[in-house]
Formats: sequence, C-alpha cells, structure tokens
Amino acid sequence: MNKKLLALLALLLTMMLVLAACNSDEDTSKPADEPDKTEDGGEKEEDGAEENAEEPASDDLFSVVLDNEGEAIKGGTLQVALVNDSPFQGIFSYTLYEDAYDSEIMAYSSNVLFDTDGDFLISDGGIATLDVDEASNKATIKIQEGVKWSDGEPLKIEDLIQPYLIIGHPDYAGVRYDSDFQNIVGAVEYHDGKADTISGLKKVDETTLEISFNKVSPAIYSGGDGLWFYAEPSHIVKDIPVAELLESDAVRKNPVTLGAFKFDKIVPGETVQFVRNDNYWKGQAKLDGVVIKTVPTASAAKALETGEYDLALSFPTSAYENVKDLENISLLGRQELYYSYVGFKLGKYDYDASLAITNEEEAKMGDKVLRQAMGYALDIEQVNEVFYFDLRERANSLIPPVFKSFHDASIEGYNYDPEKAKKLLDDAGYKDTDGDGLREDPKGEKLSIKLAAMAGDETQEQVISYYLQNWGEVGLDVQLATGRLIEFNTFYDKVQADDPEIDVFMGAWGTGTNPSPAGLYSKTAVYNFSRYTSEDLEGLLTAIDSPEAIDGEFRAKKFREWQEYMQDVSAVIPMQFRYELLPINDRVKNWDFGYDTDFDYIDIELVADTPVK
Repeated sequence: MNKKLLALLALLLTMMLVLAACNSDEDTSKPADEPDKTEDGGEKEEDGAEENAEEPASDDLFSVVLDNEGEAIKGGTLQVALVNDSPFQGIFSYTLYEDAYDSEIMAYSSNVLFDTDGDFLISDGGIATLDVDEASNKATIKIQEGVKWSDGEPLKIEDLIQPYLIIGHPDYAGVRYDSDFQNIVGAVEYHDGKADTISGLKKVDETTLEISFNKVSPAIYSGGDGLWFYAEPSHIVKDIPVAELLESDAVRKNPVTLGAFKFDKIVPGETVQFVRNDNYWKGQAKLDGVVIKTVPTASAAKALETGEYDLALSFPTSAYENVKDLENISLLGRQELYYSYVGFKLGKYDYDASLAITNEEEAKMGDKVLRQAMGYALDIEQVNEVFYFDLRERANSLIPPVFKSFHDASIEGYNYDPEKAKKLLDDAGYKDTDGDGLREDPKGEKLSIKLAAMAGDETQEQVISYYLQNWGEVGLDVQLATGRLIEFNTFYDKVQADDPEIDVFMGAWGTGTNPSPAGLYSKTAVYNFSRYTSEDLEGLLTAIDSPEAIDGEFRAKKFREWQEYMQDVSAVIPMQFRYELLPINDRVKNWDFGYDTDFDYIDIELVADTPVK
C-alpha cells in the first residue's frame, strides 16, 4: 500500500475517533441525486476500506439483469428502501419536483409519454410517437387511443398541453422555465403575460398535438429543444392556480398517474404505498403493490441483510463492502448518468428577468486561477479508492462517459497536483504575507473561503474534512459555511438562493437522458448555480443544440469545445463519475437495470411471500 494511502487512512481513523468522542447534534442526511443532485454518503468499515483499496471492485462483478429461478407467487408487495437521511420532499409532479428521491418514487407510477432506445433517443414504443419536420421547425406528437389515467379518465391532448401551460405560466416558481422551454413559439409571450396561451401549441385532433419551435436541433430526439416528456391530468390540475399547485392535494396527497402502479397512501417524507393500476395501458402488473420507505444510510445494508426490504434505491457505493458478500442479495450495477462537481459563486440569479447575472470582478471566487488551483488541490483519486472501492473515478469533464458520442476521454481535466496548485497561486499573487501558513489575496488582504457541502453519514463528514485539509495544504483557508455540513434540502435552498455566506459549493447532477448542457449552464437556467455566463458560453450551448448540429460530427465537435471551454473558465470543476449499485433480494424475479431494455414494472414477480433472509 502506498504511503499516501496509509497517511490518508491514518488521518481518517483519527477523525473517526474524534467524531466518536463528540456528542454532535448535526443532521447527517445523505445528499441525493438530482436531476438530480448529490454527493452521497454511506456506512464505512475501516477494515473493509483498507482491504478493498488493494482489490477494488470492477465492472465485471455486476450484471444489469436479474433472473432468479423459482415459481412466482400470485401478487405480493415489493418492499423498497429509499436510502435517504432526510425526509423526501413529496413533490409528485414532473413539472415541479426538484430532486432524485421524488423522481425515484414517481418512476413506479410514471407519466412518461415517450419510450427511448439504448442511445436515449425517442422511439415509437411509448404512449406517444414523435415526428419532427426539421425544415418547418415543427414536431407532431400522436398519442395512442384508449390510454387512461389511474382514475379512469381518458388521456387527451389537453393533458399534453397542460404541463407547458404550467411551466410557462407567470406564477410558475419551479426550475424548468429556461432557454430550452423558451424555444417554443409563444412561450416567452405567455410567460410575460402578453398572451393567454402558448401560440406554438396546436391541437390538431383528439390524438395529435403540433408544436412549433424557433429552431429544431438533434436535442429534440432526446427530449430537448423544449419538448416535454410527461403528461399532466388536465381534468384535475387545470382549475388549480399555478401558484397553489405545489402545495395542492393533486401533487402532495393523491396524484393521478399513467404508470404501472398508482398512489394509495402517502406518509409525508416517510412512506409511499402504491397499488396496482388496473388502467395501465400496457396491462396489469403481476404485483399487488409497492411500498417505499425512507431508510437511513447507516442501517440500509443491515435492513437488506435481515430481509426487511427487497431492494434499495439510491444505495451508496461507500456501503458496497457491507452488501457484497450477502447471500440473500444480488448486486446489479451500471455506469450512472451522473457527475459530482465543485461550483464557485460568480453572480446572482435575477428571478424577475429569469437570467443569471455574472459579476466575476466583484466575486470572491472571480479569479479563474484561484478556482483552477482549488481543483488541482483536491485528492479525489484517493477518496475514490479508500471510500468508494473504485466504484467512482475522477471526472475529466461535465459529460458522463455513458454518452459515448459526446464524452471526450482525451480531455485532461483536473488531477491531484498540489505542487501545480501552489505554483498557480504563487504566480497569481496569492501568497502568505504574514507567516501564518495561509495565503492572502493579491491585494494582501485575508482570504477566507466559505464552502457549502451537504450533510451525510460519517463517510461524508470524513471526505469533506479531507478536502478541507487538501486546500489547507496549499495554503488556502477554506471553512464550512454555517460552520457545519448542511442538510440536503436546506443546502439546495441556500445554493439556489445565492446565499451570500456561500463562496464555493459541492453538489452533483443526475443528468437525465438528454446530454445537452443548456438546462444546467445557460444564462436562463435556474440550475446554473455558479451563475457564470458569457457570450462564448452561450454561443457554444446554442451551437450544440442548433440546426447545424443535426450533423453528428458538428455536434460532437461543439460538445468537445464546450467541455474544453468549461475546463478553462473553471466556474464548475467536475469531481467524480460513479457506478450505480442496485442490491436486490433473491425473492425478486425479473429485473433489467440496463439502459437499453424493454423492462417494465409490470414484469416484476416474487418467488416467496417475504424477502429472503
């Protein structure tokens, strides 16, 4: 074992002893994927970390397909653990939800309209089909006849139009009114209160919707350019004022859905109980229902071992050691549509104008050399090895490798190089002028940087402490904003509100199946949390989703240019790509975790009345 790894393990052991000696009342909730945003934690055993640092897990250990033998019982209820140390928000509307926990819950009752293939491109197998006329910048969506909502009401074209009217409404307070959405003809006028509806939406007949766009690009085939993937039950929500929709019963208590299961009972933040949706357009599920319960990260592995649950969603890779040898569990795994990152606050978001306003000159983190030095100072490689059994890797760009056509593995990215970090800081004038071991800024003034990071389990605390030490080793005084790690929901509230106490923040994105970065980094994107914009950046984002990008080579070239540009400006520095694990009990039959699959929740069966122990 190398000396660096031994030193890190020694440091972590020391911190564990300190943590054990403290009677802390900190909330240690695990961050979640977003659209997911997360830096997840998980229970770690000291011995397991050291052992597996020498023998990391590999992709070959996991299958994406579960095919347990045994005769299936009739019906049964799937018991699902949602690994999360915070209550889930319980926003069960695709127009309004904001994190991956609610998304994972809604998947069992999904309102998705389109099916996609292994390249995440819209195919013809879903409720709706898509036909694009690139010459006229129009798309025609046609829905199948006979599809019903879970309450028995027929799906109609008004249900496809409804989400657009919600997102574009002047009173909409969600995060999805962005440059993509504004690409729909008439969306801006509707949002600004100059029109009563969106002129680009045209009901052709009872099964056909035509949408006019300002431009059409290849992004539309992945659900971009403003195309919306989900329906909303207009017979229920059309009469609810948009400003009141977030707290309405239609979103919080009894959502009506199109998926294999329907909501039956919700205990806010804790439990969701589903029952079979007899109106599901693909047929009836073999299961009677599904129960999803919030389970703390520290107890998730033990709950699987004792047969309390059939599977665990958002299972932390740091807990791999605790489940890898369980005889009653099968582990499925895949590369995730995910990256974590460190972001730097460079401005504010003007919510009235729906624009990010960059002010690098006045921002504490406005010097890109300082930002780059902070990237090189982070020893992410050792963290991946020690805590995550090499089920994570240092990210070289802001495009996950799953997008094979657009992720550029040749981009150098950042690696752990503290000497380079020191030289960058020295050359830029960040020097220790008073001999206290910490650098002042180029004006000779004290430089204290406030970091916001999400609370999690013990692993998360140790990792963040190690990153703070990394920065300290190159002479930067980085302290936790609020003096502690921040609970997941509060963290994103503060980051999104541009809390002045935050200079730097660590988050993550579950990117979804559309590789276009416009929804996260354009000047209109609320999710552009760094608030960095520029003409060059907007030009690259526009080119990626331009009509010229119908040419695959052109689009790939612009993706590369964008990745290189983002590395240079370093408003956001990628940290980790990760492997996603799904532990499943051996009483479960039929599951496909791959991206290129026809798997549906109606196919799941159980071979025993209770989970195998």
